[in-house]
Amino acid sequence: MLAFAANSLLNRAALSGGGIDAVSFGTLRLLAGAAMLTALALLLRGGLRFGGRGRLAGVIGLVLYIYGFSAAYSGLEAGLGALLLFGMVQVTMFAGSLLGGEVVPARRWTGAALAFAGLLWLLWPGGSAPLSLWHAGAMALAGIGWGIYSLAGRGAQDALMSASATMILAAVVGVALQLAGPGLPARVSPGALGLAVISGAVTSGLGYALWYSVLPRIPGSVAAVAQLTVPVLAMAGGMVLLGEALTLRFVLAALLVLGGVALSLRPPRPAGG
Repeated sequence: MLAFAANSLLNRAALSGGGIDAVSFGTLRLLAGAAMLTALALLLRGGLRFGGRGRLAGVIGLVLYIYGFSAAYSGLEAGLGALLLFGMVQVTMFAGSLLGGEVVPARRWTGAALAFAGLLWLLWPGGSAPLSLWHAGAMALAGIGWGIYSLAGRGAQDALMSASATMILAAVVGVALQLAGPGLPARVSPGALGLAVISGAVTSGLGYALWYSVLPRIPGSVAAVAQLTVPVLAMAGGMVLLGEALTLRFVLAALLVLGGVALSLRPPRPAGG
């Protein structure tokens, strides 16, 4: 979750400096992640396999997430963007889990509802920052994409191989989109390049491989609710690192979100206990 929150901050910092455009940042992020995971797959597995269950869905979801995420952060605060992103992730993953036959206990529904109420409180019009419908829509699309990517990862038999193949194929699609759209950027500042490489290789590449190793072991609804801690971490990081304001509204809403997540993840009581 810390890696996912760091992605919000790295993306925001790179785009706010004007040293790179949103599409180029997304493409560089995919390329850096693909390079890192290719090296790990070759070192630890001795090769790459590009087939597998859910691969196409994973690639589509990852491309939607990467470019929607980058485009949205050119006009959204780090914390607010993360709140919208993971709100849509929760909706997408709960829907996918239910369609897949998962039985969601009442306490998880209650906790998810409380956490989502915290998200709505912070995102309600007239809050701490105005929302651009265009950027909010891009982030909502990114959230749907990440939900699809995460659901696809629940079928991964080899987390590293699956994450590597998905990232590499998504990078190929990203390069094609880059060349068909804005083309190669005329200038990328060294700072923005460094942030894109860190975001791609470390907080995306390594973070996604770890995420794919966890997903097959937990229900989809648990994965969805657990990710609602990320917006709180991203907002707190934005306050510390990007100078965004700490407000009473954030504190109270964060407590509501974290309380809802804790309730959702609490194990059932033993029979007769």
